[in-house]
Amino acid sequence: IAVIIFLVIRTLAFQAFRIPTGSMENTLLPGDFLFVNKFFYGARVPFTEFRLPGFTEPHRGDIIVFQFPQNPKEDYIKRCIGVGGDVIEVKNKIVYVNGVPQDEPYTVHKDPDLKPGLRDNMPAVKVPPDHLFMMGDNRDFSYDSRFWGPVDLHLVRGRAWITYFSIDPDRSPIKIGSHVIPWVPRPSRMFHLIK
Repeated sequence: IAVIIFLVIRTLAFQAFRIPTGSMENTLLPGDFLFVNKFFYGARVPFTEFRLPGFTEPHRGDIIVFQFPQNPKEDYIKRCIGVGGDVIEVKNKIVYVNGVPQDEPYTVHKDPDLKPGLRDNMPAVKVPPDHLFMMGDNRDFSYDSRFWGPVDLHLVRGRAWITYFSIDPDRSPIKIGSHVIPWVPRPSRMFHLIK
């Protein structure tokens, strides 16, 4: 019975994810572990395209876990920048939605130079109905909708909800006597609601 309850909760309610890269810095860091709320947008019934009714549709600014469009076996996490009908454009690293420059205090630009290509300057793209335009907060080091296009809503897993644990993958293991702890926890990042 416990296994059945676990599978129902994992399938329909919440799922745990680990952040593997820095594409969402400084909002989410490599080594953060988080729960994704599948109820929020409506959980998908396994082995079907059917989705249960949710509380709301995805909105601009939501941080969402979704299946990568080019390989649905991989999950990505990014911020929703645009929804169906929006026109997204990037000019000199500034995102414009429907012609309006966006105030994005959560973004990080670690490379001060402007580079040719889609990273820093992307021509206007109209987001199709039932699609989302997703970008990482670490804009200079994120592989996102600028490169592979909008995400179909049926690929959405859920909304990032809370970090429950965090380790620093760049720190050396801790040695206590003859025991080695292979990772260093980051208590200050635990139990934060994700915004």
